[in-house]
Amino acid sequence: MKDLTVGKEGKLILSFAMPMLYGNIFQQLYNIIDSIIIGRYLGNEALAAVGASFPLIFTMVSFVIGIATGTTIIIAQYFGAKDHHRVKLSIETMYIFLFFASIVLTVLGIANSTLIFRLIDLPEDVIPQAVEYFNVYALGFIFFFGFHGTTAILRGLGDSKTPLYFLVTATIMNILLDLLFVVVFGWGIKGVAWATVIAQGGAFISILFYLNAYHKVINFASLRWRFNKEIFIKSMKIGLPTGFQQTFVAIGMLALYKVVNMFGTNVIAAYSVAMRIDSFAALPAMNFAAALSSFVGQNIGAGKLERVQKGLNATLRMTAIISLSVTVVAWLFASQIMGIFTTDPEVIDAGKDYLYIVSLFYIVFSTMFVYNGVLRGAGDTLIPMFITLFALWIIRIPISYYLALEMGPKGIWWGVPIAWAIGAVFSFFYFRMGKWKFKGVVKR
Repeated sequence: MKDLTVGKEGKLILSFAMPMLYGNIFQQLYNIIDSIIIGRYLGNEALAAVGASFPLIFTMVSFVIGIATGTTIIIAQYFGAKDHHRVKLSIETMYIFLFFASIVLTVLGIANSTLIFRLIDLPEDVIPQAVEYFNVYALGFIFFFGFHGTTAILRGLGDSKTPLYFLVTATIMNILLDLLFVVVFGWGIKGVAWATVIAQGGAFISILFYLNAYHKVINFASLRWRFNKEIFIKSMKIGLPTGFQQTFVAIGMLALYKVVNMFGTNVIAAYSVAMRIDSFAALPAMNFAAALSSFVGQNIGAGKLERVQKGLNATLRMTAIISLSVTVVAWLFASQIMGIFTTDPEVIDAGKDYLYIVSLFYIVFSTMFVYNGVLRGAGDTLIPMFITLFALWIIRIPISYYLALEMGPKGIWWGVPIAWAIGAVFSFFYFRMGKWKFKGVVKR
């Protein structure tokens, strides 16, 4: 556990963000290696099937993760206020909610996966593999929620190092199981999904044993598994906007796939690969923003608002340097990066176009995420939800569709940075209004 209410702001945020960043880099490396194995051994149809499954998975889990984020913010603020009794109540409430939510989503997802893939006009030759992959993956939702919920709790308590060790171990296990199930056993796309389920299950169970034995706050032998209605309602007030935001973003990704699907399997495969690379490039902004949220939550809980602006300024500087560096790498090595995943020249060319266009605006993306990180940490999540939905549904999807008709796939790619830019402008102006300063759950 780490107290983020004292010490140099930039140094604290950097030291807190780096373990999360390392962990997520390992996780994204797994995703990239996963795509390489699929592309090299199973072909473009399988690559497109996994890529199309991702937004559906994101849609299924994002609402629940949003609610859990609300609890994480509450944990950070209670921890900053030194109210350890309510910290434990918040943890117990969160685990109970995640358990029942995972069961419901597993059943709903498996029952409706074929219908959803048909609704987004996924090519018929891709649907069987997409359904096979998703249905196996959905069996691991309980492990997914459990592990990510636990890491979110630890971040609220100022501990970003413990999840790193288990995430790295799970990533290595996932890669080895991928090779075993796909290359050696020849299980095809379901082998990729089973590798993920087993690795996530192992990570969740092992981190529970570790925390029970060594952690001061999360000791499951001492937890009485109480569901606190008051804390859950507070979590819903903070988390519901984030949950809705994440859900509609995920549905928006499905809608974008409907536009991408107009151009056939090769463009779908290119988009799937480019999204993996994009996710990797976005990691610094997302992890620094998450660190900033915990920093803001603890400092608002402690009544130290003056530290929030200093933390924001430091985070903007750090993410700007990283984003510009990633842009240079993407521009210089776009063809080589795409060539790692596939040898198909059409897939490489389409993915290269995506990277050339989108990577120029990574600094805009990081700015938007950092400002939203402050707002989330303060518990002010409603207006950011509307900003995100406006940028996605009013700007990105219509513009992508219109430009796709005029320019082909490149038009879809241009819709991404246009939406980021508008979202960043609105987030900046809402932050400057200052209403977030009065949204904390700890009243003073």
